[in-house]
Amino acid sequence: MKKIVPSMILLSLLAACASEQSRETGKSAPIVEKSQTPDSGSAKTSAIQSGSLSSNPLNDPQSILFKRSVYYDFGSDAVKDEYKPMIKAHSEYLIAHPSAKVQIQGNCDERGSREYNLALGQRRADSVKQLMESAGVPASQISTISFGSEKPKALGHDEEAWAQNRRTDIVYQSE
Repeated sequence: MKKIVPSMILLSLLAACASEQSRETGKSAPIVEKSQTPDSGSAKTSAIQSGSLSSNPLNDPQSILFKRSVYYDFGSDAVKDEYKPMIKAHSEYLIAHPSAKVQIQGNCDERGSREYNLALGQRRADSVKQLMESAGVPASQISTISFGSEKPKALGHDEEAWAQNRRTDIVYQSE
């Protein structure tokens, strides 16, 4: 029993260290899983590299593809110039990955009637879809939906919260 307790503490410390990100590279260290097969006499380990996540540009915080929200001025569905390079990058990704599909989700702040917000959210989603299609993305890879004001990102009732809720989100669909 005395040998098991220090071993358990050591394993706990190793597991905690393995999940921390390297300060030098910014990548996660490999996570080691222990097999719990009762008939194995020794601990069977396998390394799971989390590097596979960072090799996907959609999951890399340093990639423009990590950004997926377009923000709008009040009452507007016009895509600002600052978001066009991001939309172009997503378009290029979709063209290079024909099996990938996205849902463009239009959102509004809480001001305005339900009907107005649903219509505005749809126009916002359609404006992003139109830019993607003009860049060469097949319509079959893109769907749109409006949530109006039903899916707020921020719950406040001030300009800061409203600005975060006036958006279109690019959501990749799992296959």
